[in-house]
Amino acid sequence: MALKHFPTLKPMLTASFRSKTFGQAIKTSLFPVKSYSSATGGEHSETVAGQTVVTERRGAVVSVAINRPEVRNAVNQETARRLLEELEAFERDPDLNVAVLHGKGGNFCAGYDLKELANHTASLKLEQDVTKGPGPMGPSRLQLSKPLIAAVSGFAVAGGLELALLADLRLVEESAVMGVFCRRFGVPLIDGGTVRLPRLIGLSRALDLILTGRPIGAQEALAYGLANRVVPDGQALQAALQLAEEISCFPQQCLRADRSSAAMQYEMDHGIPVIQSEAVSGAARFTTGTGRGGQFS
Repeated sequence: MALKHFPTLKPMLTASFRSKTFGQAIKTSLFPVKSYSSATGGEHSETVAGQTVVTERRGAVVSVAINRPEVRNAVNQETARRLLEELEAFERDPDLNVAVLHGKGGNFCAGYDLKELANHTASLKLEQDVTKGPGPMGPSRLQLSKPLIAAVSGFAVAGGLELALLADLRLVEESAVMGVFCRRFGVPLIDGGTVRLPRLIGLSRALDLILTGRPIGAQEALAYGLANRVVPDGQALQAALQLAEEISCFPQQCLRADRSSAAMQYEMDHGIPVIQSEAVSGAARFTTGTGRGGQFS
C-alpha cells in the first residue's frame, strides 16, 4: 500500500521484568541494534551529534526517538521534518514491519516548541490542505499502512499527545502525564487531535480533555482507552519493542488488511486476497496442532 497523507480527515538476549499493573512478566528480545537514518542514506554506526531524531533498527522493527531532551522533546521545524522523513522511510522499507516512537531523556514530547513559534513566526509555513504536505508536528497527517507503537514516558502533552494519537497502540509508564496543555496558551490542536481523540475515547471524554486542558495520569488514561497498557517507569520503550517484535512475527498481509479496514466493503475487498496468500497456509498449520489452546508460539 502506498503512503497516503491523513485524509480529510532469534533474539540473542532476553531481559524480563514484572509489570505492576498486570502482574505478569514482560520479556524483551534484544536484536543486534543498528543505527539507521534516512537522512544519511541508511545504516550508520554512530549517532550524529546534535541530531534531533535518532533511529535504531532491530530486525524488522525500527525505533524512532525525538532527541531534544533539554526541552522535553518539544518539536521544532527541523525535528518535524526529520520525524516525517523517518516515518516515510519506515513506510517504504519492505523489510520493516513495525515502528516504535518514543522520546529521549525521560519525556515523550511536550508539543510544538513555543519558543520557536514566538520568535520565528515568519518562517513557519503551514499547509492548510491536510491531503498535502506535512502537519506542524511533522508526520501527523500520514496514514501509515504498517503499525506504529508509542512508548510514552514523562510528558506527552499538546502536540506530543497528538503524536501519541498517531500511533496504533500506546504503552504508557506509570508516572506519565498526558493532556491538551496548549489550551493555556491559545495554541489549537491542528495535528489530528480533535479528530483522533474523540474517535479513540469518545466525544464526551475527549471534550473533557480538550476544553479543560487538564492533566491525565496513566491509570485514568488506561480507563479511558487512551493508554493500551501501563508499565513501570523506565520500561515503556523495552515493552514497546517486545510488543513490536511479536506483532512483526505475524503474517503481515493479513495483519495490515485487518488494521486498515474502515468499512465492511473495504474489509471484504482487502480480506479476500489474503485468504489465498496467507490464511490457507495458516489454517494448514492449525490442523497440525499449531496454536491450539490459544498459544501464540
